[in-house]
Amino acid sequence: VCQVRSSHLLLTPACLEEFVVIGPPDPIVAVLGGNVTLPCHVSPAMDVENMELRWFRSKFSEAVFIYENQQEQKEEQLAQYTGRTSLVRDFLSQGEATVRIHKVQASDNGLYTCFFRKGSFYEEASLELKVAGVGSVPQVHITGPEEDGVRVVCTASGWFPKPQIQWRAANGEKFLTFSETHVQDTEGLFSVESALVVRDSSSGNMTCSVLNPVLDQKKAMAIFIPEPFFPQASPWKPAFIVSLMVLMLSLLGAAYYIKTEHTVKRQEMQEWERLHRDKEEDRRTKEEALKARGKAAQEPRQANWRKEKFQALSVTLDPASAHHHLAVSGGQTSVTLEDTTEDPGGPCSILGQEAITSGRCYWEVEIRNGNRSEWGLGVCRGDVERKDWYREHPESGFWVLRWYGGKFFALLLSEHQEIHDEVPHRVGVFLDLKEGDVSFYNMTRGSHLFSFPLTSSTGTLFPYFMIKSGDVSLTICSVVGVPTETPVPLNNSPSSLEEPVSLSGDEFSSGCAVDGALPGAGSPLLPYGPEAM
Repeated sequence: VCQVRSSHLLLTPACLEEFVVIGPPDPIVAVLGGNVTLPCHVSPAMDVENMELRWFRSKFSEAVFIYENQQEQKEEQLAQYTGRTSLVRDFLSQGEATVRIHKVQASDNGLYTCFFRKGSFYEEASLELKVAGVGSVPQVHITGPEEDGVRVVCTASGWFPKPQIQWRAANGEKFLTFSETHVQDTEGLFSVESALVVRDSSSGNMTCSVLNPVLDQKKAMAIFIPEPFFPQASPWKPAFIVSLMVLMLSLLGAAYYIKTEHTVKRQEMQEWERLHRDKEEDRRTKEEALKARGKAAQEPRQANWRKEKFQALSVTLDPASAHHHLAVSGGQTSVTLEDTTEDPGGPCSILGQEAITSGRCYWEVEIRNGNRSEWGLGVCRGDVERKDWYREHPESGFWVLRWYGGKFFALLLSEHQEIHDEVPHRVGVFLDLKEGDVSFYNMTRGSHLFSFPLTSSTGTLFPYFMIKSGDVSLTICSVVGVPTETPVPLNNSPSSLEEPVSLSGDEFSSGCAVDGALPGAGSPLLPYGPEAM
C-alpha cells in the first residue's frame, strides 16, 4: 500500500491505489438563487463509493460537504451550507463525484477544493465558482443645476459582483468622467450610485447602463433633459467686462496725469469724473436693457424648442369610460367626485378620448385641493381592467403617479417609490413613443418628477385620471392656437378601438381654465399664457 501522496510518489507496481483527482479547468458560473454543481473525478477511473470525499473552502476544516462511510457527515460542515448541499451519487462507481449547492448566495463565490482519500492515500484538486446576479433596473433622475450643466444621478441595487456603469448620449457617445460609489448589503449584494454633469444642451436622451461583468448582461434607463434646464449664459457679461477694462484704463491714465501735471490735476480729475459718471450711467442703462431683452427672449426660446420636440395634445375626457361616482364638467375637461362624503370603495377612473399609438405628445393637468385628497394620473393601455379594485403598475398596463398619505409616489409592481412630499399644482405628462418612455414634470417649478420605460409591445395608450377620495378636481389645460391637424376624439370605448389618432400641429400655447378662470400661468417647459388665478 502507498503511504504518501501520489504527487511525491515514484510509480512502481507495488502502489496499486494511486489516482489523480481532476476538477473542471474553467470557472463555474452560478446565478444567484439557482442551483450549481461542483464536479470532480479520479483518473484512472475507479469506484469512489467507499472513499472519503470532502469539498472545502480555504481551510480543510471549512467543510462544504463531507461523504464518509457511504453517508453524509454534518459535524464539520459550515453553518452557511447546512441544508443547501447534496451529493450526486449516479456516477460514484465510475469515479465521478459531484456536490450540488442549492439556492446559491453571494457568499458562495470563490475557490473550492475537492479531496478524495482511500486509506492513507489522498489527492485533491481546486475549482473556482463565480456567482453572478442581475439586480434592479437603474433609476435615473435630475437633481438640479451644477457648475455650468445639469447633474443627473443613476441608482441600482441587488447586483453581484460589483457592476460596471456606462453613460451614453443619444448619438451613442460615451461619457468618461463621472462619479461612482458602491455599497454592499448584509447579503453581499451591491448597490451603485453614479452622478454625471451634462454640459451640452444638445445631448438629448441620456442613458445609464448597469452591466454584470460575469454574465455580460445589462439593464439600462434613459432620461430626456429639457434644454431650459441648462444654465443660460448672461448676455450682459461681455459688455460689463469691456466697460470694466475701459474703466481700468481710465484710472491708469488719470494716475499718470496726476503725477506729471500737478497744475492741471484738479481740472483733469473733474473732467474724468464727469466722463466716468456718464459712462457708468450709460453702462447701467445698457445692462438693464440687455437683461430685459434676455428675459423677454427666454419665453419664445423655450416655446420654439418644445414645438420642435413634442406635440401638444388637446385631451378631452370620455364620459363613457367614467366610473359612476365621477362627475365630468367644463366641456369634458374637468373631473371630480360626485359625493365627497361617500366612500366609493375603490379607485374611480376615467380615460381621455384620444388613442395614442406613435410619436411624441404631451398634455398638462391642473390640480385643485390635491393635498387633502387621494388621486392619480398618467397613461394606460386601452384593454386594462378598471372594475372594482385593481392595481396600477406597468406590468398590468398602467404608468401612473399617485398622491396619497401626503406624499407623491410612482406606482411600481414591487413597491411604491416616493417622489416628493409636496403636492404639485400642475403636472405635465410627456409621452415619447419614439424613445419608449413616459415622463412627468412639475410644470410650476420646472422640475422632473419621474420617468417610466415603455416596452415595444405597449400598444394603444390613453390619458388616465383617477380619484379615490376628497374634493380634488383634475382639469386638463387647454391648448391655445391653430393646429394644422386636430386630434379626432373616439366615441367608442377603448376596448373597441380600431384606428389610432394622428397627432400633429404647428403654432400652439397652453393654459388652464378652471371654474371659469383664465388660462393657467406659463410653465417653465412650455409657452407662457396669462397669469393663473
